[in-house]
Amino acid sequence: MAVHGNQIDGSPGWTAAISRFFTKYKYLHLLVLPGLVYFIIFKYLPMYGVIIAFKNYKAVGGFWGIFSSVWVGLLQFRRFFQSVYFSRLTVNTILISLYRIILGFPAPIILALLFNELRLRRFKRFVQTVTYMPHFLSWVVIAGFVITILSPTSGPINALLEKLGIEPIFFLSNKRLFRGILVLSDMWRNVGWQSIIYLAAISGINPELYEAATVDGALKWQKVRHITLPGIKEIIAILLILRVGRILDENFQQILNLYNPAVYEVADVYETYVYRIGILQAEFSFAAAVGFFKSICALVL
Repeated sequence: MAVHGNQIDGSPGWTAAISRFFTKYKYLHLLVLPGLVYFIIFKYLPMYGVIIAFKNYKAVGGFWGIFSSVWVGLLQFRRFFQSVYFSRLTVNTILISLYRIILGFPAPIILALLFNELRLRRFKRFVQTVTYMPHFLSWVVIAGFVITILSPTSGPINALLEKLGIEPIFFLSNKRLFRGILVLSDMWRNVGWQSIIYLAAISGINPELYEAATVDGALKWQKVRHITLPGIKEIIAILLILRVGRILDENFQQILNLYNPAVYEVADVYETYVYRIGILQAEFSFAAAVGFFKSICALVL
């Protein structure tokens, strides 16, 4: 085999091919660059800190304390697995995620189907805007709304219950109701925004299919069942797979702003527990071990 410079048997070398590839698609690579830099800085570089999960790290050592701390192996993991929090966090995280999937995943699909049936453009735009707006509010603001509405002393719901002769209900301190409040508030915030994907998929369905169904005398529900839903089933399947893959990735900001010690037993998830143990109680190695275990499970999913 003859080798001449960067060429082998007359074929362009790898260096030249790669150079042409980056030159040809240079603008696309520039578009990718900010996202790539973000993941390198905030996702990959911090991975060196995972080592403290296997050490007895103390913050007084600073950055170099990560390497000079005493190696304890799997001690922090055994400590977590033997505690009551292992089963509690796992059950709470999975249950809340399953509630979100069962109740929250179909909601944007149903909303998109309803939007698709609206014919008054102004009314349709108004309703879409109203349902999209909560997505742009932070969980701090939404939590404030929820706390105010459900307040046992000044909330409108308890005021109505009082008019009906019913004792005030402490919604956010009730273990039986708290998970439902999490799911419903999450749906209210995200259902409109998530419906955009399904509306885009519906808009790609051939309108001639609906015209043919109308000629055949199909009702609206029959069109939805036999044309619309089959036309977006691939999108539904992909988003469901992605949602199941994030089953251990609960909404930290929402739970942190709404929960309290009275509902820790049913609301505490991996992120909130790591925050309390690692940031508030400064048990960095133990918190890192808990977070690392959760990340491994998420990677498997």
